[in-house]
Order: sequence, then structure tokens, then C-alpha cells
Amino acid sequence: MEKIMHAIEAVNGEINSVVWGMFGLILLVGTGILATALTKFFQVTHIAMWFKHTLGSLFKKDVITHSKEKGSISPFQALCTALAATVGTGNIAGVAAAICIGGAGAVFWMWVAAFFGMMTNYSENVRGIYFRRKNENGEWSGGAMYYLVDGVGRKKGMKHVGRVLAILFCIFTMLASFGIGSMGQVNKIVTNIAQAFDVGALSSVEVLPSVSLYNLILGALIMILTALITLGGLKRIASVAEKIVPFMVVLFVLGSLTIIAINYASILPAFKAIFVNAFAPEAFVGGGIGAIISKVVTQGFKRGVFSNEAGLGSSVMVHSNSNIKEPVKQGMWGIFEVFADTMVVCTMTALVILTAGGLDGGVFNVLTGEIASGYTDATLVAGAFNSVFSLGSIGEKFIAIAMFLFAFTTVLGWSHYGSKAWEYLFGAKTTFVFRIIHVCTVIFGAILTSSLAWDISDTFNGLMMIPNLIAVIILSPLVVKITANYLARVKKGKQIEPLYNFDPETQAEELAREIDE
Repeated sequence: MEKIMHAIEAVNGEINSVVWGMFGLILLVGTGILATALTKFFQVTHIAMWFKHTLGSLFKKDVITHSKEKGSISPFQALCTALAATVGTGNIAGVAAAICIGGAGAVFWMWVAAFFGMMTNYSENVRGIYFRRKNENGEWSGGAMYYLVDGVGRKKGMKHVGRVLAILFCIFTMLASFGIGSMGQVNKIVTNIAQAFDVGALSSVEVLPSVSLYNLILGALIMILTALITLGGLKRIASVAEKIVPFMVVLFVLGSLTIIAINYASILPAFKAIFVNAFAPEAFVGGGIGAIISKVVTQGFKRGVFSNEAGLGSSVMVHSNSNIKEPVKQGMWGIFEVFADTMVVCTMTALVILTAGGLDGGVFNVLTGEIASGYTDATLVAGAFNSVFSLGSIGEKFIAIAMFLFAFTTVLGWSHYGSKAWEYLFGAKTTFVFRIIHVCTVIFGAILTSSLAWDISDTFNGLMMIPNLIAVIILSPLVVKITANYLARVKKGKQIEPLYNFDPETQAEELAREIDE
């Protein structure tokens, strides 16, 4: 087993260094900058509009009411399912890992990635709705594979390129669903629960090298829970997500705000450390100044993408199941998704770590970059909460529960993503086969080492990102056209035909549905 793990680690390391090297980072951030520039900074210039159509519409009947259409879900359910997949361990352990490796400055680069990622996600969702189609079960199916084939593939001389990229994207998505959507998440669940709710009689029994009986039992229980929900399909996943996600996000933010408020004197030093260390990292990172900054930036971007998934082409697969007809409206939910995930939840996590003890040390010393004895990136946030809620280790237990909710819902969301990729390759009638395989991979998260689980997730993310971003770049003029069409109708009141779908037949059906409504 140990030799196999070393072999996996070596191969993964080689691939990871390529996909997350300079090429991957330039492609990722460059695409976000391009999407932002072409839409004239839509996330800023139309901030009031996208807030109104997302957060401001949560009490509207057409947004929250469950869809009666087969395989279709409400915009709010689509958001919750997408957030279920994005708001995961990356928001807690991922942020902690970025700070531990790259220092406080990594947080700034997470913000940068999220700012431009808002428009990458917007562009993905606009295309997702525009190129979606009904599958053999009469349900909506959308995602990068469809706009690669029907968008990129329709460009002159690009038919086979689009199809090959679509197949590669689906393969990488299924692999990613085993990494970011299964093993990486479960690994963090087990690590935190085992520490916060230790059962000595079980944790003292070693069944594999560095793997206790307790870990295996926890993994098995999570696997059973996953099966009960994911085998029921998207409707069941969305139903669970819309109940858990709002609750867990609000609870975590309130808990974080409490920690930050108690350590209010460290708030300004924390922000100073974030901005200063982003460009002048402390010596603890190691290497020459160029290497230091490169490491800080890389960690910020990698963990940012791991957290909000903008650029992966993942969440578009569930947004495409929304009963919304307007591509731009669903695109605005994509902007809000990245905003809520990174600008809100990840920022809360970062400030909790950086203010809990602050310049005096605490769980993480802002000046030296040293982690307090007994903590790792996986347990750093729990230690920060425990520094305030220490009675009975309530803080640690709170984070263990939060980690479980965050990570478990991510497993549910990624089960849907992987099943959509499988559907494209093998047909809608066989997706239950993928769901069973996905459920079985859960147990491996309980036995992999923390670092390997994260590294595998990073690699699969990077591989999945490349074909998707190629499509985002090539089809960017189309997004500009669809956006202009929407703004002309909504803002300027022009009587022009909406752009709902690339397929004339589906476009006609959507227009007819609009008249009926």
C-alpha cells in the first residue's frame, strides 16, 4: 500500500507542476480578465442589478418555488446545489493551507482570482443555458461539453477539436468528482471529527499504516449517507442542498464574526498583513523574492479556484438545470455564487485565523508564519475557534460539524457533476452506474494522507479547467452578444427577440413558454 501511495504521489506531482504552472495560471486569470474587459466590468457596473436578481429575489415565488418540470429545479435550488459543491473544505482547510504555505498575502490573491472569476463563472452559466439541450429522459443537460461541441465545434475547422475537448472535459470531470468531490472532502471530515470527537477505543486500533479503525468507520458512515441521497438523483440532491446550505453558511459566518469581533484589535493588522505580504512576503516562505511571490500568488489562485470553482466549468452543469429561460439571469447567479463563496465565506475564515492571537502568536503568527504547536492546516481554524470558545472544546466541535456540513454537501454536488459528464459519454440511462462508483470512492478519502488528497484534487481541477477555458475564450464574443441583447431589452426597453437557445427549435419552445407564462 505504501509503495502504491508513493507512486501515485510521484505521478500526480509531475502532472500538477504542469497544469498549475505558469501556463495554467495565465490561462485562468487571463480568461477572467478577458471576460471582465469584454463585458465592461459587468460585476461592478451592474452590481445593483445582479444583487437585485440574486440576493434581492430570494423571496420571489418564481425563484424559490420548486419546478414541476421534469429534471428541472428552481434558480434558488440551482444556486444552493452549486454552493453545496463549492462551499466545502476549500473554504476552511483550503484557506488555512493557503495561508500556511503562502502567508497572509495568499488571501489577497484569492480575492483577485474571485473578482475576475465572477465573470468567468458568469460567462460559463450564460453559455450553459444557451447551449443546453433535453436528454433522452426529457431533462435539461448543459455544461462545458455541450458548448464545446455546439459552440466551439461549429467554428470553421473546429468540429473534431470541439468534440475531443468535450470528451476530455468529461473524463477530467469524473476524475475531479473523485478528488475534489469525494476523497479530498471526506479526508477533511474524518480528520476534524476524529480530533474533535475522539473515541479512544477505535482511534487506537490501526488497520492500515496511519489509518485507524475510527477513520474507516467514519468513512463507511459517510459513504452510506452519500448513497442515500445521491442515488436519488438531482431532485433529491437539490432538496437536501436548499435546506443545509443557507443554514451552514449563515451559521459559519455568524460564528466567524463573533471570533473577529472579540479579537477586534487584530483586524487592522490582519488586513495590513494581507496587503503587504501579497507583494512583500515574509522570509518564512523561503527562496528568492521572485520564488516567494510566485508561491504566494500560486497558493492564492489555486485555493481560490478550489474554493469557488470559477473556470472549472463545474457549477454550470447544475445551473443549466434551472427553470430560468434567460441565460443572463442565470449568469448573475454565477456571479453571486463566487461572491458568496470567496468574498464572504473565505474572507471570514482568513480573518478568523489572522485575528485569533494576531501579532502575539495565537494559532498562527502573522509576522513569522509559524503555526502553533499541535495544529496543521486541517485543524488550524478549529484551533482559532477554540481560542475563544474553549469550554469543553466547543469551538473545535463547532468547526468539526461545520466541516462535515460543508464537505458533505460538496460530495453531493460533485456527484451530480460527475454523473452529467458520464451521461454525455454513455447516455442518461446509465448514470446510476457512475453514482455507485462515486459512492464507493468515498471510503478512500478516509485512508489517504491529507496532502495527497489535496494534491490529487488540485491536479484534476487543473486538467478540467483547460478545455473549459479554451471554450470560454473562443466563445466570449457570443457572451457579449447575449448580454447586450438582455440589457437592450431590460434596460432600454427595446422590442427585440431574446436569445434563449442556440437551437432554433428549442428557442421557439422557450418563446412559446414565455407567452404561456
